[in-house]
Formats: sequence, C-alpha cells, structure tokens
Amino acid sequence: MKEIKLSLVFRDMWQSAGKYQPRVDQLVKVAPAIIRMGCFDRVETNGGGFEQVNLLFGENPNIAVREWTKPFHEAGIQTHMLDRALNALRMSPCSKDLRKLFYKVKKAQGTDITRIFCGLNDERNVIPSITYAHEAGMIAQAALCITYSPIHTVDYYVELAKKYIEAGADEICLKDMAGIGRPASLAQIVAGIKKYKKDIIIQYHSHAGPGFNMASILEVCKAGCDYVDVGMSPLSWGTGHADVIAVIEMLKDAGFKVKDVDMEAYMEVRTMIQEMCDDFLGYYIPELNHMNNSLLIKPGLPGGMMGSLMTDLEENLAQLNKWKAKNNQQPLTTDQLLVKLFDEVAYVWPKVGYPTLVTPFSQYVKNLALMNVIQMEKGKERWSMIGDNIWDMILGKSGKLAGPVAPELVELAKSQGREFLENDPQDNYPDCLDSFREKMKAQGWELGQDDEELFEYAMHPTQYEAYKSGKAKADFLEDLAKRKAEKNAPASSAMPSVITVNVNGQNYKLDIAYGDAVPAASAASPAAPAGAGEDITAPLSGKFYLTKEPGEQAKKVGDAVKKGDTLCYIEAMKVNNAISAEFDGVITTICLSNGDSVDEDDVIFKVARS
Repeated sequence: MKEIKLSLVFRDMWQSAGKYQPRVDQLVKVAPAIIRMGCFDRVETNGGGFEQVNLLFGENPNIAVREWTKPFHEAGIQTHMLDRALNALRMSPCSKDLRKLFYKVKKAQGTDITRIFCGLNDERNVIPSITYAHEAGMIAQAALCITYSPIHTVDYYVELAKKYIEAGADEICLKDMAGIGRPASLAQIVAGIKKYKKDIIIQYHSHAGPGFNMASILEVCKAGCDYVDVGMSPLSWGTGHADVIAVIEMLKDAGFKVKDVDMEAYMEVRTMIQEMCDDFLGYYIPELNHMNNSLLIKPGLPGGMMGSLMTDLEENLAQLNKWKAKNNQQPLTTDQLLVKLFDEVAYVWPKVGYPTLVTPFSQYVKNLALMNVIQMEKGKERWSMIGDNIWDMILGKSGKLAGPVAPELVELAKSQGREFLENDPQDNYPDCLDSFREKMKAQGWELGQDDEELFEYAMHPTQYEAYKSGKAKADFLEDLAKRKAEKNAPASSAMPSVITVNVNGQNYKLDIAYGDAVPAASAASPAAPAGAGEDITAPLSGKFYLTKEPGEQAKKVGDAVKKGDTLCYIEAMKVNNAISAEFDGVITTICLSNGDSVDEDDVIFKVARS
C-alpha cells in the first residue's frame, strides 16, 4: 500500500484567495494547531508575495520567516517555499550575487525545500538555482510549469524533467498553477519521470478553479506521485486548492495510505482562518474567488493570480466606466469585463509565444490582454500600451519563449527599435549587492543577521524603503480603513472623512473619500500644481514611481526631454508601465511623489514645449 504524503500550502491558500496574507502574530498563533492536525509532512511557509506583504504591514519579513518556520522544524515537519528562479522572490529578474544570497538567507531562516520554477520553463534559469540551493544546504525541487497547448505535450514535460534530474534536482514538482492540466496527461508525465528515475520524489500542486484537480490528484497518485499539495476550509476550492479532508477520503478509498486529520485541531485552524478574514484579510477576498469556474479553462489563468485579479479588476472597471460616463457610453458590468478579458487572454497568449501562465508571465499576459480590452473599449488599437516588463518577456530578455512571437508584434518591436535577445538571461542583470551595501551604510541601516536585511533591501528596494519610512504601513491602513467603512457602515450613517493612524510612534492624519469623491486634503490643492506648460496625464491607474531600477536617474524639474523619453513609471497589476514624453520640452512640475497612488487622467507632469 503506497503512502501519499500531504503538504498544506498555507501561503498559497491566502494568495489564491485575495491580495494579502496573515501577519506574523497570526501565523505564529495558527502554527501549533496546524501541527496538531497530524496529517501534514510539509507546510509551505514562504514564497511569492509573502515578504512584500510583510513590508506593507510594516513588519520585518526576516523575523516573520524565522518565527513562522520554527514550530514546524521543532515538530519534524519540513517547510518549503516557492521561488521564481531568475526572479527569486519578485516579479523582475535578479543578479547572480543576489540569487546566491537568497538561498543562504532562506536556509538560515529555516526553510528546508525550495520549489524552483521558471514561467518559461527555460532550464537556463532553473539549473543555476539548483546549484545555488545545494550550496546553501537546501533541498532543490525543480518545477515543471504545467499548461495545455499544442507545444506543451507529455514528451515536452518528461524531457524537461530529465534535464533537471541530470542537473542534480532532488525532487520534481508538477506545478499545475492554473489547474488546467488534464488528468490522464498528468499521469503520463508522472509515469514517464518515474520510468526514467524510479526513486525521484514527485510532488503535485494544483488549483481547483477549472474543476479538474480532484481527478488529477487521483491520477497522478496512481502513476507514482509521492506528495500532494492541499488547502483547507474556508480557503479551499474556488481559486484555491482541493480540500484536505476530501483528498484524504478520496485517496483512502483508492487504496492509498494517508494520515488522518485530528478534527478538533482542524476546527481550531478553521476558526482561526475565519478570524483572520474577519480581522482584515476578508476585505481583500472577492466573493467570486470562492467559486469554481470552468471559464478559466480557456484563458488558463493561475489560481494564485486570480486571487488578486478580482481585487484589481474592481479598480480597472471603475476607471473604465468613469471614462464611459464622460463619453456617454453604457457602463460594463464585472462579468462583461471578465469575459472580454478571458477572451483576450486566449487571443494574446499564442501571439506572445505561449509562456506558461504563472508569475510573472501570467500577470504580463493578463495585463497585456486587459490593456488591449481597455484601449479597444476606448476606440484605440490593440497593442497600443505594452509595459517594459512585458516587452522584456516578448523580446526574450527573461528567457526563451516556447513558441514564436506573432509577426505583428515582431514588426511593432522593430518599429520601436527593440531587439530580440538569445543570450543567457542572467547576463542581462549585473551583480548589485555592493551598491546596496553602500546605500545601507549611507542610511545607517544594519545588514542584518546572515545579511538578511541586505537581501531584503536588494530584493524589494522600493517596498523596503517604504517599510523603513513608515509610508507603506500608513498607505495600507488608510486603504483598509476605507474598505471597512465602505463595507460595514449602513448606507444612512456618516462615514469617517478623517482617521489618524500610528506608525512606529508617529501619528499620521489620513483623509478619506468614497466613490469618485476627492479627499479633502487633495481637493484643497489646485487641480494641477503651478508651473508653465502642458499637462501630462496618467493613461492608467496605479502607483507612481520616477524610476524602475536602482541607480536609474530620476527626472527632475528643469530637465529637457525629447518626445518618447521615459518620464516615469506607473506600476499597475505588478507591471511597470513606462510613461513617455509626448513632445520635446522642459519639465516644469512633477505633481506626485514616489509611491503615490494615481488615477487615470490625473495630471502627473507639466511640460513646457520647446
């Protein structure tokens, strides 16, 4: 009787449900009850947006990881994390020295296993991480990013697994991040890998949304899978994962040996998860994310991304409908925009070379599709707004695409002077740690135990600076207060227009507005700051940044610019969109500061024509 071991993907449960994750105090509280459940040999404790969320809460991510992994180690339960190979823990690629430090820090903090994946399935990005993980003493689990296309066949995946095993991977993961892997094909992949190396450990990860994953779990286990990732109520199913109780009962009935659940502990964990939702996390979990949806089969968008997509879509829809109202057009509903988006993803995906739809490439494809939809709704052409990160994917800067890029995009790239790349992606990103050491020294910041603060700053520079200044937490608390007021206050009651929050002992007064209103503090300011010249407005909503990369020279008042020069970036849906000068001129006013929120059509610069 073969034993199937289970892993609770606690981090991914939250990321797949909504936008944020529990605070460290909540994680430490729930860990002992998870252990008492008695059915888990592994728990996912880090990866994806986990540490960036800590920074937004004003928490030190390194302390959070150490405290969160500790109780599982003491209980003999392995901890594992998700890492993005060339991108490590972020959306954008990392330098080699930062990647190496990544594994040393995570091992020192208590993470046993790293699940290494590349959204392009480019072995040039994964294989170095296998080596770096081993050098740091970690177990290297190489992931096959599963999707369904004419290119991504059973043979394609078996051959890729062979390359990873030959490069020293300790384990293989079938990362079915969208849950669109077909059960029979997944079983054939597992069988093919086991035929090549019988004793290789295989772990299966899938999402419930499209409806295949219970059948897929059963099929891969029959074919020789060793570990299965599961979620638990109230965050199972929907855009999340199969529920632990259902998986256990299904596998037992099929003749597998599986550990039982301590139901008293299960109910304790379930109650704590609900308390976390009631506290604040539920304000970032859209209702649609609780439901399975076979519409997801066509676009193949991953569950982890769907968690934040629905939250982001609220803002996109509001901005689009505001434009439609101005132009005497009928507004769209959420369902109408969602169907248009799904159809456009299915159209765009083959055009950009079939990248597997997993972070960051799922966001890039989705964002490109969404911008196409929005631009076409406004009567503009498809492809009229493509972010720099998306161009990097199309041009091969992050790795080789599985399929060819469509001719119209090749021509568009050439018309903009963009070049396609075939070199090793790592060569495009020079070492950076020395420069960050100097910056930390200048600020008087400590490098931290095992250089973990240096790692955090170099990995997430913008978020780390906002965390250190207190701005990140103030912004988060302001947004949470608005959401709570809008959701909880009776329609007839007066909602607060001003709140005061305390960040690291300092009080911040925050003005709140609802719907399309302008906060009082902003309304008191002129619509466009003083300065000669013409308005440059934001083409989309998001966060305003003057620079994208460390060391990049920010534009300042008085700078001369040429038409097409990059003025700034607006980060929307995890993509940095370059905003360019529309004519030659001189900058007379910069209307926003780094990290400020911006709405579509807000004035961001004033430029005097030259």
